[in-house]
Amino acid sequence: MRTRGKRVTAEITIKRDILIENMRVEPEQLAYHAGVANVGSILSGANNNGLHSANAITAMFIATGQDVANVAESSAAIIYTEITPERDLYISITIPSLIVATFGGGVGLATQRECLDIMGCYGRGKVNKFAEIVAGVVLAGELSLASAISSQDWVSSHEQYGRNRQ
Repeated sequence: MRTRGKRVTAEITIKRDILIENMRVEPEQLAYHAGVANVGSILSGANNNGLHSANAITAMFIATGQDVANVAESSAAIIYTEITPERDLYISITIPSLIVATFGGGVGLATQRECLDIMGCYGRGKVNKFAEIVAGVVLAGELSLASAISSQDWVSSHEQYGRNRQ
């Protein structure tokens, strides 16, 4: 329970109609596929049950001067989904060991400091805000990829743009 770094959770409830209109997927599809993915993660011995938390974390780390070597430990994220009584989708992600900083080291480099400044996260006492933003970015990426896979858009996009061609 006492991990290194920051323990952070991001959560959202997305209205059914918005999810269907914008992501072309029903909440029940996402919840079902999340359950299947959860079992697969457990059986494979993965350190998380999400789809690609490491991608968002790596991008944020590079942009803000974080130690990218900490991505492996920081990306151990737990996704939870449920259907609300209104048939909307509730989804959350908990990152129990997000190793981030907002002062010192690589975060002081010009471009990286500017990225943190833009988010209002540079300097002492800003690390919790930054951790929350990282968790929000991770959650958005998880929702986007899960929706693309569940709606079959992921496959059709790869077909359309030639990723599956030899």
